[in-house]
Amino acid sequence: MDPYPQPLLDALTRWPDRPAFEYEGREVARAEVYDTVRTFAAALRARGLGRCDGVAILTGVSPDAFAVQLAAHVLGCRVVAVRPGWTPRQLAHMLATDVAAVVVDTATPEVEEAAGAIPLHTLEDLRTHAPASTLETASRPDDIGWLFFTSGSTGNPKGCAYSYRALAAHWAYNPANWTPPVARLAAGYERLLLMGTLSSQVVMDYLTFCLATGGTAVIPDRTAPFEDAIERHRITGILCTVPRLYGLLDRVERDGLDVSTLKAVMVSGSPITPQRLHDATERLGPVVHQAYGQTEVCLVTLLTPDDLGAWPSPAAASVGRPHPLVETEVRAGELYVRSPYQMDGYWNDPEQTADALGQDGWMRTRDLADFDELGFLRLIGRARDIVIVNAIIHYAGAIEQTLASHPDVDQAYVVGAPDESTGEAIHAFVVPNAGRTPDLANLAKHVGEELGDASVPHTFTILDDVPVAPSGKPDKRALLGLLT
Repeated sequence: MDPYPQPLLDALTRWPDRPAFEYEGREVARAEVYDTVRTFAAALRARGLGRCDGVAILTGVSPDAFAVQLAAHVLGCRVVAVRPGWTPRQLAHMLATDVAAVVVDTATPEVEEAAGAIPLHTLEDLRTHAPASTLETASRPDDIGWLFFTSGSTGNPKGCAYSYRALAAHWAYNPANWTPPVARLAAGYERLLLMGTLSSQVVMDYLTFCLATGGTAVIPDRTAPFEDAIERHRITGILCTVPRLYGLLDRVERDGLDVSTLKAVMVSGSPITPQRLHDATERLGPVVHQAYGQTEVCLVTLLTPDDLGAWPSPAAASVGRPHPLVETEVRAGELYVRSPYQMDGYWNDPEQTADALGQDGWMRTRDLADFDELGFLRLIGRARDIVIVNAIIHYAGAIEQTLASHPDVDQAYVVGAPDESTGEAIHAFVVPNAGRTPDLANLAKHVGEELGDASVPHTFTILDDVPVAPSGKPDKRALLGLLT
């Protein structure tokens, strides 16, 4: 099995004249991207970086941003993928994960302050170096190759550490591992609409699909609506959250948007109702897939158009069947999974790792599930108190603790409710401290400063007291009823 990222390097050299990207009005050939990888690899090596060194990458979405990730992996570095929008405290926490260097598009005072004594390199500066004559992967299987971070909604993001062995076995990163359904999915990404962030594991999965099959990743004007970019750029493959899918379906019905070029639509991040899934298939054609997974374990199950065509009702009520490389068990109603491409553990956090992986390497998903007689996995609840907003998990407990730390608040409780725009929305209920009247804008600011703007509740409700369930615990089902 080829070490990561050799399959991607091979894809760049196999079709050197084909465009790898369309960016800022021009085509960027694969040969050009490969040469940029050679340049960045030499530049990073000249700055003393190599095997097992942590390289934090805080960049936008561009061919150079992709190339510098590949270059760091060629050297056997540990790529630390930094999500945009983190608070200064969260950024500082991430940079404390044994980071030896930070790579940015442009140095900003905020990043410089967070980096402190850690060397900071810009892509423009790295580009001035002479390219390496050859590219030879330097990693070893047990080295950690990537830290993908959880949302940070618990306060500090947890770094999910993936070894180079796991990356080589990854369901998407090596075409030798593609099952027939995955290969058919990959074939639809001839022209990928590349949005989001390259710090997202899921985005990198589908960018890999595109490049490994000779396709082109189209990076659109960020000011243009997502739906319009599909029509304008004749996109064949997209990755979208449930709310974004709903917006696309609305545009198709309302404006007659031309989506006839679409061959592969992957929906992920949160559950979608069976009726909406049927609507998507009816309006977009037999191109809709759904995936279920987690940052810690990557893809677990895949629902395909063939599934929806052969078994419409049971398939649409599920998240598909497990990937052949994934073992699954339901223990006391909770789903456990194990695969060769799951994380090795949380970086420098043995206690959390032991809780998640135990002694046998089976990962607790903390999702309640069962299998039907056809082998489709059905998610029936959560063993953890979370709200999924725009495909990002937010832990209710962390938001509740943050609100309760405000001097005006005695008690705080958070629930999630379905939302057409974001999949789910966060709703907060607070009981004031005696003699205090909370200012809702200040509460929102307090949450944003501690956990990031994405964790700020959609609504706040002030209560004199909180309904209590027969168990004696706060009745969150009753709180949900107050929203209607």
